[in-house]
Amino acid sequence: MAPKITVIGTGYLGATHAAAMAELGFEVLGLDVVPEKIEMLQRGEVPMYEPGLEELLRKHVAGIEGASGRLRFTMDWAEVAEFGDVHFVCVNTPQKHGEYACDMSYVDSAVESLAKHLAKPCLVVGKSTVPVGSAARLAARILELAPAGAAAELAWNPEFLREGLAVQDTLHPDRIVVGVGSEHAEKLLREVYATPIAEGSPFVVTDFPTAELVKTSANSFLATKISFINAMAEVCEAAGGDVVKLAEALGHDDRIGKKFLRAGIGFGGGCLPKDIRAFMARAGELGADQALTFLREIDSINMRRRGQMVEMAREALGGGSFLGKRVAVLGATFKPDSDDVRDSPALNVAGQIHLQGGQVTVYDPKGMANARRLFPTLGYAETALDAVRGADVVLHLTEWREFRELDPAELASVTTTPTILDGRNALDPSAWRAAGWTYRAMGRPAA
Repeated sequence: MAPKITVIGTGYLGATHAAAMAELGFEVLGLDVVPEKIEMLQRGEVPMYEPGLEELLRKHVAGIEGASGRLRFTMDWAEVAEFGDVHFVCVNTPQKHGEYACDMSYVDSAVESLAKHLAKPCLVVGKSTVPVGSAARLAARILELAPAGAAAELAWNPEFLREGLAVQDTLHPDRIVVGVGSEHAEKLLREVYATPIAEGSPFVVTDFPTAELVKTSANSFLATKISFINAMAEVCEAAGGDVVKLAEALGHDDRIGKKFLRAGIGFGGGCLPKDIRAFMARAGELGADQALTFLREIDSINMRRRGQMVEMAREALGGGSFLGKRVAVLGATFKPDSDDVRDSPALNVAGQIHLQGGQVTVYDPKGMANARRLFPTLGYAETALDAVRGADVVLHLTEWREFRELDPAELASVTTTPTILDGRNALDPSAWRAAGWTYRAMGRPAA
C-alpha cells in the first residue's frame, strides 16, 4: 500500500510540496498553526503567487467540486501523527534578528510538537534549509520524545525550488537528495519519489551532514557566479568595456556556462542572502570560518550594486539632489514570476531614492500588494505607462517579460525626460535608443 504523507508547514515550500504529492497519487494531510492559512488552502487558494500552484491545489483539495480529494488540511498534531507514514517538515528558517545565523525555532517547535504524538513506525523528513548538524540533533530529539522510539526515524531531503518554477521543480526535479540513516528510510523515499525517478531524476543518497550542505552549497555557488559577473561589470564600467559581451564570451566556455551571468543590481529574495549568511555563521561555529570568508565579499559585492544603482539614477538627473525629481521604478519583486518582495533589490533601490527626497512611483505585475505593505510611503501605479508618466528617469529593476514587451515609443511620449536605467541588462538598447531614449546599464558603454 502506498505510504500516506503529511506536510508540516504550508507556506511557499509546504503548499507546493503537498499539492505535488497529491498530484503524484498520494493521500496527503497538510498541517499549519495559522487558521487563516488553512481556511484559504481548503478553498483551493494560495497565500502567494506561484504559476500553476493554485490550479494544482484545486485539482486535489477535498471538498472542491471535481477535485481528487487526496489533499486535506488540519491543525491537529495528533491527527497528523496517526495519519502519516512519511512526515515532511517544510517550515521556515529565517535569518535571526541582528545576526547572520539561521533561526531554527520553527523547525525545533514543529519536530517537538510532532514527535510526542508519533506512536507508530514512520519517517520524519526535513526539507527546510538548516545549518549542518541539525539533522543529527533532531534525530536524537525524536528518539527521546516519540512513543514509537527508534521506529520513528529521521531523514533529510533538501528542497531546490526556484520561485516561479516551483511546481515543475517539485514534480520533475533535476535531482533528489536524501540524507538517510538506514536502508528502510532510503527504500521509503524511493517509493515516494518513484515517478520522478522513473522519469530520470537522479537520486543521490548521502549521510545527514552532506544532505544538509547541498542546498547551502548550491546557493553559495549561484551567489558567487552572480557576484562575479557584477564585479566584472564594475571593472567594465571603469575600463569602458561591455559586460554583456564579456558574459556572452565567457558563457561559451562549457566549464563556465551562460546561466547566472547577467550583470545587474544583484540577488535578493528569501533564500540566497540569508542562506549564505547562515552558512558563514555555521562554518564559524564549526571552526571552518576561513573556508567561507569569500562569501563575505560575495555578499558585499551584491549589496554594493543597490547603492551603485541609486548613484546612477542621481547621475542621470544631473548629479545633484533627488528632491522634487520624479523617478519611475519598473519592478518590485526580487525576481519575475513571483509576488515575493523579501530583500528585493528593486524595492531597496526605490526606498533609498525615496528617503533621499525623490518622488518614486512603482509598478510591478504581481508584487504590488506585498510592496505596499512593506513600503507604504512609495507611490504605486496600476500600469507601467502610468508609472512613467511625467518621470525624469525610469529604472528597470525586475526582469518581467511584460517590461521587455513594452513599446518604448509609447512610454517616451508620456515621460518628462526619456532616460532609462536598465538594472537587469534585459532590455534591447537599440530599440529603446531608436525610440529616443537615453539608455544606460551597469557595465555597458553609454552609447
